[in-house]
Amino acid sequence: MAALSRVDVPEEKRTDFYLYLDEFQNFTTESISTILAEARKYKLCLTIAHQFIGQLEDKIKNAVFGNVGSMTCFRIGAEDAEFIVKQYEPVFSQQDLINIDNFNAYSKLLIDGQTSRSFNILTYPPRKGDPGVAEMAKEFSRAKYGRDKAMVDKEILERSKIDKEGSEEAIFPSEPVK
Repeated sequence: MAALSRVDVPEEKRTDFYLYLDEFQNFTTESISTILAEARKYKLCLTIAHQFIGQLEDKIKNAVFGNVGSMTCFRIGAEDAEFIVKQYEPVFSQQDLINIDNFNAYSKLLIDGQTSRSFNILTYPPRKGDPGVAEMAKEFSRAKYGRDKAMVDKEILERSKIDKEGSEEAIFPSEPVK
């Protein structure tokens, strides 16, 4: 819901904000329907992914498919294909959705407010990673974003006002602790 706080920012000054939700079904609260309905207005660009439609309650499913702009679908099961085919007809059939080859997908895009004709795409198989590059990325991240554990622990204690006896008086600072 924090994204909706962008209402305080004049529309012409809002910049795109990207939110990626993998295993989307784990984030399906009552507020997600509102977020899906209001996303474009607040320049919230959502990418949501999940394994199958049965994971979603009807209300959430309707909110997703009622507000989706662009959509990509890899191979799916018969039950999902029965529902999803409506998004890709008349170009692709239910059988197309069930039988698409590995590393292929069907897509449709929202371009300038208009939905494109459905089309197929070919993706690449996963590449073997280089452990050295992964380690360099971790070290770079630690150097740039990492903080001393003792300092972080101290900030947490200051924010929560936990004293030595374990009493607790939670506070919520109006500004981040520096």
